[in-house]
Amino acid sequence: MRGERLVTKLTPELSCTDITKSLSFYTDVLGFSVQYTRPEDGFAMLERQGSRLMLDQLHAIAPTSTGRSWVTAPMEYPFGRGINFQIEATDVDELHAHAQKCGANIYLPIEEKWYRADDTELGNRQFIVLDPDGYMLRFFQDLGTRPVK
Repeated sequence: MRGERLVTKLTPELSCTDITKSLSFYTDVLGFSVQYTRPEDGFAMLERQGSRLMLDQLHAIAPTSTGRSWVTAPMEYPFGRGINFQIEATDVDELHAHAQKCGANIYLPIEEKWYRADDTELGNRQFIVLDPDGYMLRFFQDLGTRPVK
């Protein structure tokens, strides 16, 4: 997929403390692919089954970096407090098992959860894993809909 241009309506950029560690986690553990990188800026664009996110190292790793930062307050672990990113996956059980095998920090074990949306319930098979900087990533597989009981 490297070099392909995938456009999404929303692509979050996550600040990270160690781009190498984060890239390894996202690619080796979670199965994201690298679309492109800018090593001089400590930046990477990642994709997995149509979902994209950007990683940006807090302190650029090369002297030629632009040095721009979107950080508005001190960053402390866990990053992204108060937010979790829901990411659809076609293989949520397999992904969960692989993340566990790799020793990833599973915040919420795999579960089946139904959420009310007016007079319908929307089903998810899901789990939450924390990335190396503490961002919550909620991977889910769609279970369909059912009437509210």
